Amino acid sequence: MTLSFDQRVYALVAQIPPGRLATYGQVAEWIGAWGCARQVGWALRRLPLPSDLPWHRVVNARGCVSLSVAREGSDWIQAELLRQEGIPVDGEGRLPLRPFLWSGPAEEGAPRR
Repeated sequence: MTLSFDQRVYALVAQIPPGRLATYGQVAEWIGAWGCARQVGWALRRLPLPSDLPWHRVVNARGCVSLSVAREGSDWIQAELLRQEGIPVDGEGRLPLRPFLWSGPAEEGAPRR
């Protein structure tokens, strides 16, 4: 059975360990959808909240929570969830991406998809 794009995104995001981050672009690349960072964001926005999936560990490539009125408060939820995991997020949604960046499924010994 072939997984849908959203299902592939969710399966990958479920592997991101606590206290680690990935970018939308990395998730797209790891699921074999290079260049589809925006679509990864849309897939995560379709999740009903609250969700057990660690969607909050995916940020943009600039190292920011994507702040937007259209996110209906999920941006502030994301920042708070990251802070609870020990990742500092400032009032503008910026965070230190590099020290917390996850290198992907291969980091944990799992094969890349």
